[in-house]
Amino acid sequence: MFMLKGLLNGLIDVIFPRACIICKTKLKDVASIDNIICVTCWTKIKKNMPPFCFHCGRHMEITPFTKNICSSCMRSNLHFDRAFSPCVYEGVIKDLIHKFKYKNKDYLGHLLSRPMIEFIKEYNIDLGMIDLIIPIPLHRTKLREREFNQALILSNYLAKEFNRTVSTGILVKKRYTKTQTELREEKRFLNVKDSFCVIKPDTVKQKNILLIDDVLTTGATASEAAYALKDAGAHLVFVMTLAN
Repeated sequence: MFMLKGLLNGLIDVIFPRACIICKTKLKDVASIDNIICVTCWTKIKKNMPPFCFHCGRHMEITPFTKNICSSCMRSNLHFDRAFSPCVYEGVIKDLIHKFKYKNKDYLGHLLSRPMIEFIKEYNIDLGMIDLIIPIPLHRTKLREREFNQALILSNYLAKEFNRTVSTGILVKKRYTKTQTELREEKRFLNVKDSFCVIKPDTVKQKNILLIDDVLTTGATASEAAYALKDAGAHLVFVMTLAN
């Protein structure tokens, strides 16, 4: 049975040889990551480098007048305590995230969890203080359309790596909203306002929570989710996304 399966897979690779999901180079000819993307494309992913804004986690340019909070966060009232992101949302990582979310390539979750796991280890982020890992939920209509929640997939890989538990069904997206990508910054906050609720307040009371999502742009979605959690009694709410 195993021999037959091996022969079948070999035949498929001959007829349809695996290619890099980004540049389409045949992977049998080059080194690859998870047999999905060539090493050349993988190394083109732009890392989010320190110094980081203490609030949103974005890279900051240091000047003599720089504080540890970026100018964007100074103008915004974000409800989470701190955010972290290993990558900059451009180029290869942007293309991978788009394929992951919108092209039904949920198998990319394992690959995309790698930078998040490496970032946690490199910067010694203490997940021991985290009581609950909660993926940003999708509205049930959006979940039916996409058939999976990309934030949940990433959460599961992180939880497995660091021996934590993913909690679902606590934070709920109660109102369907337009996709944020179509909106300007000020409209994004209005779009998601009051769109989340906590249906099991006792489970988050005085707990430290790590929210997981794929991208942090304005921070509107994560902020609104954090607001719902804190309104239900959560202590600290951190956010981790793949890119910002």
